Amino acid sequence: MTSDGLRLSPFRGLRYAPEKVSGLAAVTSPPYDVVVRPDEVRDLETADPYNIVRLILPQADDESARQTKAARTLRRWLAEGVLAFDPQPALYVYEQRRGDVLQRGLIGALELSPPEDGRVLPHEGVIDEVVEDRAALMRGTGANLEPLLLSYRGDGTATGATAVIERAVHGPPLLSTTTEDGFSHRLWAVTEQAELDEIDADLSQQQALIADGHHRWATYLRLRGEHSGSAAAGEDSPWNHGLVLLVDTARYPLRVQAIHRVLPRLPLKRALDAVEAQRAFRVTPLALPLPQALESLNSTPGNAFLLADGGGTLHLLDRPAPGLLDSALDAQHPASWRRLDAAVLHSVLLDSVWRVPDRPQDISYIHDASAAVGKAAQLGGTAVLMRPVREETVRQLAEQGVTMPRKSTSFGPKPATGLVLRVLDEGTH
Repeated sequence: MTSDGLRLSPFRGLRYAPEKVSGLAAVTSPPYDVVVRPDEVRDLETADPYNIVRLILPQADDESARQTKAARTLRRWLAEGVLAFDPQPALYVYEQRRGDVLQRGLIGALELSPPEDGRVLPHEGVIDEVVEDRAALMRGTGANLEPLLLSYRGDGTATGATAVIERAVHGPPLLSTTTEDGFSHRLWAVTEQAELDEIDADLSQQQALIADGHHRWATYLRLRGEHSGSAAAGEDSPWNHGLVLLVDTARYPLRVQAIHRVLPRLPLKRALDAVEAQRAFRVTPLALPLPQALESLNSTPGNAFLLADGGGTLHLLDRPAPGLLDSALDAQHPASWRRLDAAVLHSVLLDSVWRVPDRPQDISYIHDASAAVGKAAQLGGTAVLMRPVREETVRQLAEQGVTMPRKSTSFGPKPATGLVLRVLDEGTH
């Protein structure tokens, strides 16, 4: 790891003016890649005419029109005073709470670094089409519209950045709201130089894991590369930084959930017939409600998956054929990678048994199990329900420079989108 560690810079946050909107909860949204169904976009659009989804997922007939629409919308909201800049640069303490779940971290502009320098560790691959879509949106708006989620491992005590965070939460917040998922959200600004220096001294000794937002991180790096030859792209170029939420998971552990697959072009019967024809896995029908079937999946040793199409019976796949695993999985990867459910799914089932290409039209990635089953039922395809991976496994592989199959994990709770935005060049808006 570089001795410089992480460098998190203050910025002038762009935030909603409360008097201009019906409520902060009505203008926020989950991250763009969690809002997957058209009805979810419509629900957010109708919650308030200024909902942030109109910027992160603009609706139009083609990509160019979408990005133009988002840029015009952002300019109009700024002109109308719906969004306004904070008076001075700050790092932002962000708190999420629901029941026994408490997450606190810092939102700021992180200095970008390539994976090889070890400051920021990716653990998943990305889809080029998604990176280009996000890059076009950031180019068009000139803004980071939502932070990605990074984790680091402090010493578990209230020192350094954590001490600043835990002092800040005793003061009055800049904003406070509760979203419909039951999470309360609060935000504070850290502007005093002594506290900024305390944070910097701590983070300069840390390295981070990309918990959520690999496509946005890849987008940041792409856009930095595009601007590196311009006269304005010096050390302080805004394109050399990206908006992140940084969480010390020794103090505030993240929760890891699975991301499920929907194969719209593979009917369930054909999927099961192929598995049984090759004796690839043991197949067990489960006449159980989805929650109980997921419990059965989670308690199954070894590699296992649930297949569903919205019918009454789910099917548990377990006990993969050892010979098939040996022939399909790359022996150059460490054993911990070869044991991953996602590695077995992609290398064995998708590539060898079902021969499903990893393209957006052939595989959808959905965070909620019931939504995945519903989409499979709607499209006549198959939902493949997955289990979560432990954070320790993810970090250990990332430290070895080994990436997992994309969309292997879902860390959370994810930051709400719309609480604070970062504009790269305020003078252009």
